[in-house]
Parts: sequence; C-alpha cells; structure tokens
Amino acid sequence: MTFDAFDQWWWPFLFILLAGWLATDFWRYLGVYLGGHLSEDSDLLVLVRAVATALVAAVIGNLIVFPSGALADTTLALRIAAAATGFLAYLVFGRRILLGILVAEVLLLAGLHLGL
Repeated sequence: MTFDAFDQWWWPFLFILLAGWLATDFWRYLGVYLGGHLSEDSDLLVLVRAVATALVAAVIGNLIVFPSGALADTTLALRIAAAATGFLAYLVFGRRILLGILVAEVLLLAGLHLGL
C-alpha cells in the first residue's frame, strides 16, 4: 500500500489516518502495558526519559539554528536570547513551563516587531 495506491478522493485521508494510527497507537498501548509493570526508577524508564528529553532538546536546537517560516526572519542572536530568557523565566517562576514559553514568545514577537 502506498499513498498513491488508489485514485479516489478519500484515499489520502484514509491512508494518513491508518498510517498515523498504526505508527503511534501501537507504541502507546505497549507503553501503557509495560509502564504499569515497571518501577519508576528502573533503568529502562530512566533510558526512555533520557531519550525523550534528548529528542525534545534536538528539535528545539534545530528550530533555533535552522529555522523555517517566520522564525527564519529573525536573527540567530534573537532566537538564542529568547530561548535563554524563556528558560531563565521557567526557573525563576517555579518551573512553570507555560510562563517560560510565554516569556520566550513575547521576546521573539518584540524582536520581530522591532526588526531585530
């Protein structure tokens, strides 16, 4: 089966729905099943958390260094400053993720508005 297997208007939607479901739900169900049987301090869960954290950090780093869309119109210094300021706000305001994100976004929007 491929994306272009059928020439029907509904096929791409069904293909994306099935491929997306099969690719993600299997791992979710497996995670729920195994997660209930593992200790929170087990080496396997520590590894999973480390890999998940590394993947998020890699995506954020990629967005900062190689941006696309509206971020591409900003300077590297502005993107780094926004990320650093957002992280600092996250730490200062009691590890509240939403506040860190809002501070970084306000700084990015201000920099875009000022043409930095």
